[in-house]
Amino acid sequence: MKIRIIGGGPAGLYFAALMKRDDPAHDIVIYERGPRDATWGFGVVFSDRALDFLRADDEAMVRLLLPHMETWPNLTIVHNDTRIPITGNGFAAIDRLKLLSLLYAHVEKLGARIEFDSAIESLADRERLGGADLIVGANGAFSFVRQENEQRFGATCDWRPNKFIWYGTSRVFDSLCLTFRETGQGVFCAHHYRYSPTMSTFLVEVEEETWKRADFEHMSPEDTIRHCEKIFAKDLGGHPILSNNSYWRNFPAIWNQRWSFGNVVLVGDALRTAHFSIGSGTRLAMEDAIALCKALRETGSVPDGLARFQQLRLPPMRKIWDAANVSLRWYERMGERIKLAPMEFAYDYMTRTGRVNHAEVRRRDPALAEAYEKLHPDANAA
Repeated sequence: MKIRIIGGGPAGLYFAALMKRDDPAHDIVIYERGPRDATWGFGVVFSDRALDFLRADDEAMVRLLLPHMETWPNLTIVHNDTRIPITGNGFAAIDRLKLLSLLYAHVEKLGARIEFDSAIESLADRERLGGADLIVGANGAFSFVRQENEQRFGATCDWRPNKFIWYGTSRVFDSLCLTFRETGQGVFCAHHYRYSPTMSTFLVEVEEETWKRADFEHMSPEDTIRHCEKIFAKDLGGHPILSNNSYWRNFPAIWNQRWSFGNVVLVGDALRTAHFSIGSGTRLAMEDAIALCKALRETGSVPDGLARFQQLRLPPMRKIWDAANVSLRWYERMGERIKLAPMEFAYDYMTRTGRVNHAEVRRRDPALAEAYEKLHPDANAA
């Protein structure tokens, strides 16, 4: 099969690897607009549950990634100056460029070709896409493949009001932390975790009104960093905030009613986005690749395979996407939530999506459940 993949992120790379593993005769080329040795952002995170899903389908891939990952068993919520450790929430993180580099080498070893600095701007690019049996749009949330064909895909994009900026820092944290600091301008949240022995992701999120009150619109990048360093001075411990093409953005909640047309299919963030607060973006991208490969293998034809892909993948993906959208709306009301006492705030956070009930809180963290039960004796009935 002649397969052309637009976008060299985790979804496209992993799909190429799986297809080559199934049949080395596949003719696969990946077109990546960026250079080999650079990427935006810092680290990416996987929950233990995400790694378990990947391990069930591809133990070898987990073995490839784990030596380069930082792992920890717990989550920490910081409510102003009160730290609440939450047990039973394991995560692993990896440098985004390291993850991509490992996948580049893995894909090339299997015989697929990656063309870097090679931007494709239209499906009408016959020179590179002509004659392909399958074209995979794996080119991210702002995919031209989807944007050119919104009606065919039934695409929607809901731009959410909160602002976020993806930074890094040389401060190395001992767990994934969610730090909420109340200021005169509003609540500032930092999502931060180490992804290497010397570096951490430090993503800052604020409500739209907080962003306006802080006047970030008129701040230089340098002044923006200094302002965030001041807000989170206690958390950074003297370490700087670092930028890598970091700028304020709004989150696009993307969905497509139809995932393919003809021989064209979407995967990864081009297909749907899941808010970073549930740490599932890379997991979903790689699971898309697994499901698409399985569907093509089971059916033996592109049209049937693409139909089977959506049928197979839609139910589990929809659950995560719905939970992510509930989670992002929780952050849009941080200013209200912060008024809760620290322990109740942490409990409210853990149960925000409805997927974790009181019994699950008790299983993960008996101390948190017990503290909540003292204030809410009827919680055991939930």
